[in-house]
Amino acid sequence: MKYGCIGEVLGHSFSKEIHAKIADYEYELCEVKRDDFDRFMKERSFSGINVTIPYKSAVIPYLYEIDASAKSIGAVNTVLNKDGKLYGYNTDYYGMRFLIEHLGLKLIDRKVVILGTGGTSKTALAVATNIGASEVFRVSRDGKEGCITYAELYERHTDADIIINTTPCGMYPHGDECPVDLSKFPRLWGVIDAIYNPLRTVIVTEALKRGLKAEGGLFMLVAQAVRAAEIFHDTYFSDEFTEEIYKKMLTGKENIVLTGMPGSGKTTIGKILSEKLSREFIDTDLLIEKETGLTPSEIFAKYGEAEFRRVEAKIIKDISPKTSAIIATGGGAILSGENVDALKQNGRIFFIDRPLCNLMPTDDRPLARDREAIEKRYNERYEIYYGTCDVKIANETDAVAAANKIIEEFEK
Repeated sequence: MKYGCIGEVLGHSFSKEIHAKIADYEYELCEVKRDDFDRFMKERSFSGINVTIPYKSAVIPYLYEIDASAKSIGAVNTVLNKDGKLYGYNTDYYGMRFLIEHLGLKLIDRKVVILGTGGTSKTALAVATNIGASEVFRVSRDGKEGCITYAELYERHTDADIIINTTPCGMYPHGDECPVDLSKFPRLWGVIDAIYNPLRTVIVTEALKRGLKAEGGLFMLVAQAVRAAEIFHDTYFSDEFTEEIYKKMLTGKENIVLTGMPGSGKTTIGKILSEKLSREFIDTDLLIEKETGLTPSEIFAKYGEAEFRRVEAKIIKDISPKTSAIIATGGGAILSGENVDALKQNGRIFFIDRPLCNLMPTDDRPLARDREAIEKRYNERYEIYYGTCDVKIANETDAVAAANKIIEEFEK
C-alpha cells in the first residue's frame, strides 16, 4: 500500500472516494486488527496513511516526530513515511476548524459542550479553545479524564451555545439514535456532529428543525483529507478547492427524494432521473408490494390504512441509509414526521407540484379513486408537502423538463 487509511472497521468510510477526487494517486482502505497493528506499524510498508478509530493514540509510540498540534491534542490521524522515519500530524484539527468556519459559527466568548472522550473530542477541545470559546466542557458517561457527566450537563450547563458531538451515537447503522435532548438547551446556537454517515444525523436534523446552524462531519472529513494530501505530496490546495471537493462528495452521496400527490409524476420523473444520473431507482410502493405480496390498494382494503402506514414506515426506515439513489415515495409518506426525518438523513426532498386540474383519479390509488377524493387529499396535504420539502418542482405537462429542473437544483 502506498497511501491509504487504516482502522479496525472501515466499511462505512468515504476516504477512498475523497482522495480519488483530490488527485490521481493510489489510496486504499486497510482494515487492521488490533493483533496485527504492531506488525503493520513496524513494517512501515507505506508512503503515507490516515489513521482512524481505534489507533489515533496507539500510533504515537511508532513515530519519529509529531507536529505541535498533534502533540498537544494527543492524537494523530496522518502519518508520513519519510526516508524510513514516521512523522505524525493531526489534520482533524484543520478539518474541524474549517468546518466551524464553513458553517459560520462564531465560538468567541461562547460556551461549548463537546460530547465524547476520544481523539476527535480532544481535537474539538483544542479548536474551540484556540478560537476563543469562553468555556469548553467535555462530556462522558462516567465523568473521567476531566469530563463532566451527562447528568451534570443537564443540571448545570443547559446554557451552552454550541454542542459538538464526537461520539458514535447516531452513526450508521444506528442512525435513529441521538446523544442529547436539544430541547433542554434554550440558548443553543449551533450543532456540529463529527459523524458523516448518515450525512445528517438525528441531532443535526433536530437542530435544523429548530432553526439552528448545524452540519454533519462530511465537510470536516473532506477538509482533513485535503490537508493530508498536502502532507503526502508536499503541495498546497486552496480553500476553494476543498469546498469544491465537498460539494462533489455531497452531491454524489445525497439521495434525491420525490414527494407529491398520487398522479403527480413521481415514478415517471424518478425513472428519468435514474437514467440520466445512472442512479438506482427505488419506488416505496413497489417495495411495499414486494414485502407484503399485496398492492397498496389491497392492503387498504384488507387491513386498513393504519397497517399500510406501518409497513410504509418500515420500508422508509430500511431504505433511508442508502446513498446515491432516486427515491419515489407514496403520496401519504410525508404525513409521518418520522418518515420525513429518515428520508432527510441522506436525502434532499423535491416536492413534485402538479396542478390539481392535472391530477387524474385511478382505481389503483386507494385515497385518490375519484375527483372528490383527490381534491380532499390535495387540500389536506399541500401545505405538508411544501413544508417538508427542500425544493418545490413544478410538473405541469413535461416530466423530462421537471427532471432536468431537479438536476439543475440538485447540482447547485
